[in-house]
Amino acid sequence: MKINSVKGVKKAEIMLYTLSTCIWCKKTKQLLNDLGVEYNYIDVDTLTAEDKEKLTVEIEKWNAAVSFPTMVINNKEAILGYQPDDIREKLKI
Repeated sequence: MKINSVKGVKKAEIMLYTLSTCIWCKKTKQLLNDLGVEYNYIDVDTLTAEDKEKLTVEIEKWNAAVSFPTMVINNKEAILGYQPDDIREKLKI
């Protein structure tokens, strides 16, 4: 399973679960890019069926609805959907 990495300032360990066609996912990535933050992401819809199944179990731990985007910060908390104010607050930006 390919995890994409975007370089920037390391504010936290950020794992972003997205769909390649989701406008809110694109907005979340753009916000992180604009803030210059380092993060990792996986476009779930581009995975094999087997990898999707495995990842769905992981996402459900943070987001029972398995909606996108789901951002996990420091493997401790999650932000669901496009929430620019919450993202800035959690990353202290």
